[in-house]
Amino acid sequence: MKLTTFGLTSFVLFTKEYRSEIRTRYALNALLMFVVTTLSMILFSIARENVSPEVLAGVLWVIIFFSTMSGLARTFVSEEERGTVLTLQLIARPLTIYIGKLFFNFLLLASINVVTVALYLVLITNFSVQSYSIFALTLILGTLGLAAATTILAAIIAKAHSKGTLFPVICFPILLPLLITVIAATQKAVEGVPFEEASGLFRALIAYIIVIGAVSYILFDYIWKD
Repeated sequence: MKLTTFGLTSFVLFTKEYRSEIRTRYALNALLMFVVTTLSMILFSIARENVSPEVLAGVLWVIIFFSTMSGLARTFVSEEERGTVLTLQLIARPLTIYIGKLFFNFLLLASINVVTVALYLVLITNFSVQSYSIFALTLILGTLGLAAATTILAAIIAKAHSKGTLFPVICFPILLPLLITVIAATQKAVEGVPFEEASGLFRALIAYIIVIGAVSYILFDYIWKD
């Protein structure tokens, strides 16, 4: 019964986030505008250059990283600005709030990343994926890692005064191991190596997600009630 109630509360919070985003489209518009603008700049920059696919693999994740910074910084800021923090503290456990926010952020990032990758494959002709199994799993695990880390970090910076500038500064060192790993895995997908050669990178990504999840489970209760 408790597990059912926990899941139901998390789903209700996810639904609230979804409806709020549909009304305002703040994160969605920010993510899409950044992706379109960045891709346009890259196309103009490399129009006459022969950039290697390995370098373009890194550029793809740079785009994903900065679009995440522009779209998810306000994950918990809206509650602080509207004064609904106390209401949520009364009606839901901290963990259910985190799960609801995490689920929404993951689906939002996953949707945008699919669009980003599709545009990248179509517009950047030098970038071609040879192993789609490695690439797909890298995208899924990378998106989940980004969502997990940015959700807990967004809860931390929601209490600060300089929210917009502080978020990327805090996120970069935390996300650097994730970015290095997903770029390396994407390069292997571009090279078309056997799936087994990328298994070590996938284990590193899973370990990263587990560590971030454990830290979030321990800290979120204190962050949310502070």
